[in-house]
Amino acid sequence: MHWFAVISGLWSIATLAVFIAAIRLSYRIEARSPDLRNRTGVPRYAALFHTLFNLRVSRDAETQSLRRRMIRLLVAVALGFLAFGLLVRIAVPMS
Repeated sequence: MHWFAVISGLWSIATLAVFIAAIRLSYRIEARSPDLRNRTGVPRYAALFHTLFNLRVSRDAETQSLRRRMIRLLVAVALGFLAFGLLVRIAVPMS
C-alpha cells in the first residue's frame, strides 16, 4: 500500500495547484469587472460563484476568455476527484 500513499500525496498536490490557479484567475476576472471589483480595501474571498456563472462579469472578449480558462481548470479538479474516487474503489479492498 506504499504506492497508494505516494499517489495520494501527488494527486492532492496537483489538485491543490490547479485549484489555486483557478482562484488566481477568478481574482484577475474580478479586477477586470467593475461590478465585482473590491473597493473596500479589506481582503475577501474570491467570487468563484459569480465568475463561474458569469454574474456581473465584464463581457469583453479577454475577460470571457479568462473565465473559460477558469472553468476548464475547475472541471479538471472535478474530474481529478472522480478519477481518484475510482482509483480508491479499485485499489482499496472492501471489507
